[in-house]
Amino acid sequence: MLMTARMTNPAFAVPGAMDALNAVSKSISRARIPIPRDLVHLRASQINGCSVCVDMHAKGARAAGESEERVFAVAAWRETPYFSDAERAALALTEALTRVADRAEPVPDAIWDAAAEHFDEVQLGALVLDIAVSNLWNRLNVATRQMVGELGG
Repeated sequence: MLMTARMTNPAFAVPGAMDALNAVSKSISRARIPIPRDLVHLRASQINGCSVCVDMHAKGARAAGESEERVFAVAAWRETPYFSDAERAALALTEALTRVADRAEPVPDAIWDAAAEHFDEVQLGALVLDIAVSNLWNRLNVATRQMVGELGG
């Protein structure tokens, strides 16, 4: 069955929404999180089943110089040698924040503490915002069935 978008992405349909999201993204970028952000976005998007974002962030990671092995292994990051301790901490935090309803303690201290070992307060705050914004985009795209390759998605 060929799926089509239900509507234009709400970030484009609602006046001012895209400007606000871009402002948050610029703030996150200024924090200079010292890991490849596309990998975090890719992992959240894989969990959420957002084809538009999986496609975009896999391509973005490759364009930024990431190896095929690292991009392909994001979904299995625990079982591969391709990621640094800081990247592992960020990916674990990404999974916890993306799956907040899946456990009684959504972000266990061990996950938070591991991230806090690798990122200062501004970077950690930016990482949390980055994960949240990625989840926001995933939810907008999934709810409205944005499709890879379609304009406005």
